[in-house]
Amino acid sequence: MTLWRQVLGALKDPQATDREQILAEGAAELARTRSADRAPDADDVIRIAMTEFAVLLAPRTAAAAVNKRRRT
Repeated sequence: MTLWRQVLGALKDPQATDREQILAEGAAELARTRSADRAPDADDVIRIAMTEFAVLLAPRTAAAAVNKRRRT
């Protein structure tokens, strides 16, 4: 399943398995594509998750998502 399909599913279902992780990865991908001049950090992911998905991520989850998106 593509990342964006997972994100939409997680937004639709507040009880979805791994919801926070999926939304963090979506926010990390948005941060990566929007930050052409520098690598995004956990604060960027937290900000994007809040503004785009209306979700407050834990800093640890945001940092893990940034690291995962850097590897892919």
